Amino acid sequence: MWERYHYASKADKTMLLDEMEAVTGMHRKSIIRLMKGRRGRKKRERERGKAYGSEVEDALRVIARSLGYPCAERLQPNLVFMAQQLCAHGELKVTSATLEALGRISVSTVKRMLRRIGHKAEKIACHQPKRPRGNSLRHAYPMSRIAWDIAEAGHLEVDLVHHCGASAHGEYIYTLQWVDVASGWCEIFPIFGRGFLVMQDAFAYLLQRLPFPVNEFHPDNGDEFFNKFLLRYFQEKLPDVYLSRSRPYQKNDNRYVEENNHSLIRAYIGHQRLDTLPQLAVLRQLHQKLWLYHNLFQPVMKLKSKEYVEPLKYRRKFDTAQTPFDRLVQMKCLDEATQTKLENLRQSIDPLALRDEIELSIMELSVLPCAKPGEKINVYETLIMKEETTELQ
Repeated sequence: MWERYHYASKADKTMLLDEMEAVTGMHRKSIIRLMKGRRGRKKRERERGKAYGSEVEDALRVIARSLGYPCAERLQPNLVFMAQQLCAHGELKVTSATLEALGRISVSTVKRMLRRIGHKAEKIACHQPKRPRGNSLRHAYPMSRIAWDIAEAGHLEVDLVHHCGASAHGEYIYTLQWVDVASGWCEIFPIFGRGFLVMQDAFAYLLQRLPFPVNEFHPDNGDEFFNKFLLRYFQEKLPDVYLSRSRPYQKNDNRYVEENNHSLIRAYIGHQRLDTLPQLAVLRQLHQKLWLYHNLFQPVMKLKSKEYVEPLKYRRKFDTAQTPFDRLVQMKCLDEATQTKLENLRQSIDPLALRDEIELSIMELSVLPCAKPGEKINVYETLIMKEETTELQ
């Protein structure tokens, strides 16, 4: 179109302008400027001088500072009012001519003046307080995910389940859970609170009960796991154990323990609040029975392969269902004495009677009352490793 307009006669240009005006809806003069290659306003031969002196800009600076440097659209309608207010309190001195100029100044001029003032550095709302430093202890440990097809036992996903009910206020009971990725073997133990004392006690107890050696702990990023006391405990007691962590807010990095948080704990106990010593005692009895029920009798299927059929769709294949104990025997990771002990233990248990005992423990737990407001509990009374507790006291 530009080439046609450029070589057209005056009559043809008029016809082309009519056509372009009808099609685009633009103003005729705008179209002419575009066709002539001049898209902006023609610069004046003599620019206008400043309409407002330094007195107006000085007054604007004080008014803007007093209001916390709002935008020009909010500031411009209130310049006269604020100038009079500041004059009444002796913060500003202005003449009648300056007041008159403040009353007719435009928003665009106020914007230009605010840019010259450079108000961002003095704006209170921009002075954000320093953010508290995060837990730097966890940065020394790599973020990863235990492979789903790992063949070696001893790589444990670790998590805490909160039994706080609808409110996380105060102290209450947690369940510490370990899940071995290769075999599905689970270790669960209830604790009161999540301080170092109870966490160290629970880790020591579960390490004593675990029938195979630990190669790796893989918790989330919680401070209950990554604090200098528990990390020192790991370094002193478990120097050969590899410690890794999941990515923040990525629950799939601990997918096995997260699934067991429901199927092994929530499915039986629910979401009620537990915060007393009687509840802790009954919960420990219940967890002991669930530990036997799951590890010795509950068959578990393990993922064998994934076949991607099409985008966002794949087919999973599972192996033959086996109990976690049978998987450990098949992997030959138990010593002869431990294997014999667990086999004799399984033979001595009636699975149906064990199931009935679990149901009775759940009913007993459900009728126990929660703690009264202001009730205090001695944490030392909740510890299970008595010898170490005496040393700590």
